[in-house]
Amino acid sequence: MPPLRSVLLTLVLVAQQALSQAPSFPGDQLCTAADIWPPGPGSRIVPQAPDAELTEILKQVDPKRIQATILKLVSFGTRHTLSSQTDPVRGVGAARDWIASEMRSFAARSNGRMTVTIPSYVQGPGQRVPNDTVISNVVATLRGSKEPGRTYVISGHYDSRCSDPLDFTTDSPGANDDASGVAVSMELARIMATHSPAATIMFAAVAGEEQNIYGSNFMATQLKEAGVDVQGMLNNDIIGSSTADDGTRAPFDIRLFTQGVPTVEFDNATEVAIRTMIGGENDSPIRQLGRFIVDVAQNSQTNMSVHLMYRPDRYLRGGDHKSFVRQGYPAVRFTEPHENYNHQHQNVRVENGVQIGDLPQFVDFDFVARVGRVNGAGLWSLAQAPGTPKGVILDASVLTNNSTLKWESDPHADGGYEVVWRATDEPFWTHVIPVGHTDTATVQLSKDNVHFGVRAVGRNGFRSPVSFPAPSPPPDLD
Repeated sequence: MPPLRSVLLTLVLVAQQALSQAPSFPGDQLCTAADIWPPGPGSRIVPQAPDAELTEILKQVDPKRIQATILKLVSFGTRHTLSSQTDPVRGVGAARDWIASEMRSFAARSNGRMTVTIPSYVQGPGQRVPNDTVISNVVATLRGSKEPGRTYVISGHYDSRCSDPLDFTTDSPGANDDASGVAVSMELARIMATHSPAATIMFAAVAGEEQNIYGSNFMATQLKEAGVDVQGMLNNDIIGSSTADDGTRAPFDIRLFTQGVPTVEFDNATEVAIRTMIGGENDSPIRQLGRFIVDVAQNSQTNMSVHLMYRPDRYLRGGDHKSFVRQGYPAVRFTEPHENYNHQHQNVRVENGVQIGDLPQFVDFDFVARVGRVNGAGLWSLAQAPGTPKGVILDASVLTNNSTLKWESDPHADGGYEVVWRATDEPFWTHVIPVGHTDTATVQLSKDNVHFGVRAVGRNGFRSPVSFPAPSPPPDLD
């Protein structure tokens, strides 16, 4: 990485910190370079910098280990969901068993905090599955020390495919799609196994993605039926290269896809109408998770820019985060900035002098490591912060130029709460107002002019994702 970029990132963080600590005086107006309107209370939001423990975690993300993981997964020849489950050296079963063995070796260093399971089920004939097929996920669960019931998931899919989605005999190396995502999940499991997060983290490698996201659907459904409070899911799928088929490169950029209106609201006309009436289409829990990751993962430790994409996924594509979104969980997808379609879903071959296929030679292992640090910053910051505030409402019972918010108090928010706000046309939260240990706050700013949110603060300095309020009482839809 060019030294200049690191220097510039450091200078930006120092400037932001200085701005946040600058004295304020009555009558001051705080504004962005674009002159945020309207002026209002609070100070400018400063991105959350990693603490010493998180900095050490991010430094341990090793490109060489990521390379070794990807090469090992490629060595199984094919990891097609319909391939052999019993052959010890070739097929999806061999890959599953190796991943589980590696995860168990990480768990052995966790002093009992991490456990490894292989949840499985039999998928009957269905889309891209002609016969009864065992679908197996590998999950390493690092139990939270303070709030084990609050859970975050990181995942990549270990199955692969070639040109024909039903061809389970031809080699399909799947180096980028998606050994790269599995390598990040495994690398963070290795590193975090020796740490003790406040909330639970699940490091998953799921199967059946290329057939019909069967493995992730099984996992998300199991968690929902068990009543697990999943407050965030990070899907990593095709994160192995920053070079497009035309040679365009963006080695310090990563896309983060975030859905707007949650899928669970699609069939609820009332919820959709309310969200539309208050202008909340851009403020789903999924978008708040995306904004949170941008806030905590763009720094000199990751050397990456995270580009929030305001759509569920790319055109004509989908991924395992979709399974979690369907269950009402906030879930997002990381994907490389430029894709080379000659290296995805293709039989390995040379055509007109061009090498085609998802081969390791097209993977940038340093880039994957940087994406891993982005994930690590987001995942650890989520697990160490208090949970996202619940039951947040905005008092809409009277006409007033003040705005009153209320929420459910959480004893784990031992650093209190903050109200955040932004102009309605701003993409990110811009201002923050500390309100202390309370469950209600009145701000001298009209709810008609801005968007409000509430986030919890830990005594350790970690802040939760923002919770967007629902109007109370609901507006008259007639």
